[in-house]
Amino acid sequence: MMICIDDITTALCAYQPGADLELLRKAHDFSAAKHRGQARLSGDPYLSHPLEVAMILCRLRMDLVSVVTGLLHDTIEDTLTTEDELREQFGEEVARMVDGVTKISKIVFRTSQQRQAETFRKMLLAMARDIRVVIVKLADRLHNMRTLEHQPREGQLKIARETLDIYAPLANRLGISWIKSELEDLSFRFLEPEVFAELSGKVARRRKERDAHVSEIQKRLETILTEQGICGEVHGRFKHLYSVYVKMQRQGIDFDQVHDLVAFRIIVESVRDCYTMLGVIHSTWRPIPGRFKDYIAMPKANMYQSLHTTVMGPGGQRMEVQIRTADMHSIAEEGIAAHGKYKEAGGPARAEENRFGWLRQLLELQREVSDSDEFMSSVKIDLFPEQVYVFTPNGDVMELPRHSTPVDFAFSVHSDVGFRCSGAKVNGKLVPLKTVLHNGDSVEIMTSANQTPSKDWLKFVQTAKARNRIRHWVKEQERQKSLELGRDILEKELRKHGYSLGRALGLERMPAVLDELNYRNSDDLLAAVGYGKLTSGQVLGRLIPDQVRTHPERTSRIGQVLDRFRRKPSEAIRVQGLEGILVRFAKCCNPLPGDPVTGFISRGHGITVHAADCPRVLETDADRRIEVEWQKEKGTTRPAKIQVYSLDQKGVLAGITGAITKCEANILRASAYADQAGRGVHKFEVDVQDLRHLQQVMDAIRKVKGVQQVERVRYGRRD
Repeated sequence: MMICIDDITTALCAYQPGADLELLRKAHDFSAAKHRGQARLSGDPYLSHPLEVAMILCRLRMDLVSVVTGLLHDTIEDTLTTEDELREQFGEEVARMVDGVTKISKIVFRTSQQRQAETFRKMLLAMARDIRVVIVKLADRLHNMRTLEHQPREGQLKIARETLDIYAPLANRLGISWIKSELEDLSFRFLEPEVFAELSGKVARRRKERDAHVSEIQKRLETILTEQGICGEVHGRFKHLYSVYVKMQRQGIDFDQVHDLVAFRIIVESVRDCYTMLGVIHSTWRPIPGRFKDYIAMPKANMYQSLHTTVMGPGGQRMEVQIRTADMHSIAEEGIAAHGKYKEAGGPARAEENRFGWLRQLLELQREVSDSDEFMSSVKIDLFPEQVYVFTPNGDVMELPRHSTPVDFAFSVHSDVGFRCSGAKVNGKLVPLKTVLHNGDSVEIMTSANQTPSKDWLKFVQTAKARNRIRHWVKEQERQKSLELGRDILEKELRKHGYSLGRALGLERMPAVLDELNYRNSDDLLAAVGYGKLTSGQVLGRLIPDQVRTHPERTSRIGQVLDRFRRKPSEAIRVQGLEGILVRFAKCCNPLPGDPVTGFISRGHGITVHAADCPRVLETDADRRIEVEWQKEKGTTRPAKIQVYSLDQKGVLAGITGAITKCEANILRASAYADQAGRGVHKFEVDVQDLRHLQQVMDAIRKVKGVQQVERVRYGRRD
């Protein structure tokens, strides 16, 4: 049944009794008039969507302006309404927020990576102005995901992938856990429909048994509360499907081996009660070593606070217990939306700003990094952190992503400290700069005026800030070297025609040459010659064409190399639309036809083709990357690595090799062994035509009896 405006007014008045209901109804009537005659793909009136978004915002207990924005959020994008019209009808604040929501998703880009990067840049800017804009956008995306079945399959995959990559992590970073969980499960449903259905069925078949187990434990925990004289409540819940799936993938286990499907939450009145209950639970059931986390003493970056522990419960089954106060629970469920302070000035209050240091760092990043691939690589580092808490020499707590090093710590303190970092002490002992930091470590950085960053640091740093600062420094060094090399190359060639470099750069034709070659200034042009993007002949032929024609240029070293390449044309790759250039494929990422790719100019080694998201190429200078594309008509093959997990039983290996052969894929290498968990692990390198052919091979292997999991191996990891 479609939500009506009365449902929204009732929900709003429940937590904001003095709200201006006249403004709310005016927004409803305005939206209804503007969307009249429009329908969603489901056939429902379009107005059902803004009404649902407004109700989600009421569930988040958002203020009146946010709910009004929810009702109006599509009027600029999907009707003839203008921002000025909204400003006149509803005021500056509402008009600005509706425009902010519109701008987040309006722009369309050529590639998925560019689209994600630019969408996220816009969200960052929107958050900087008013974080409520992004909360409205999350509510909009949530309802769109709830009705995604009405989209064509291609649209489902695109929207679900973007939701899983960007919106769910963003909801998590803002601390809105229920939206994060629902977005993940909905994305999982459309991205992996068969796996989702299978997992849903298994959970459903266990539900009756689990319900009895949950009820038993819940009563026991309630008895403990009563015995301790603590006021509180206990809730038992099943973990959401996507988190179960991720755990199975990460640990390489079957559903039957997931023993902590149920989590219990205890909500009490005070922090003291939290720790009291923790002690009683640990004395009642044996705690699992390494599974206790104190997010009360050291909250997460999204303001989340709670005690987490896993114990061996009744029947020898593991169970997770979370203990928190009512205020902590409100923040855990609603995150920044649970705080009234952010509403007062259109942004986080000063008291909350320290809790959103990650947002400030991302805002700095989006201003500094222009390359979309590099930006998204850095963004995902900050969106998917598993935190480590370390101490400064003064005893202040600093939060870093898991696997961070002293170099990450140094750049988090200040960029100058990172640039001058020459050594580090962890817990009072000198350690290498690549040492991995752990919870509770005390870190002290030693600096030197003569120290400069090393490119090798990129191999182990984890934070986006450190990676970005080091890349920038390396890029500047590379540019200076290329500038000097380009200057030398042109100087030598110009002398053959009686010119000096200074005289040539001062010619009247120079601005026209720069414009024709698409360079802003002469330094950019010289650097391009040094990189190998331009030959001296290309420059001289435009700058002093008469002299070049009367003195034919000898083929340059780069030209000779390219000529050699042209005599051995590539069968798979076209370089910037030019065929016949020999290239080599990077072994670090091993791209296949169908994978997005990019080229990298290696001085003296031609062009190396990497997968577009290869971490190694993202660490390189963007100025030395070049557009490349697969030649679809070429029937070449490429090697691909896959890893298969199976039951350790007879006939499985024969079945796997048979499936590969039936798909007309040649096995280049193979190995098999049993791991510590008793599973069979089979590694293959196979010759395939493209990404689709590889997927056919993997699908065929999955159908072999006894096979549990099949993964492609890339970048030294499986995906």
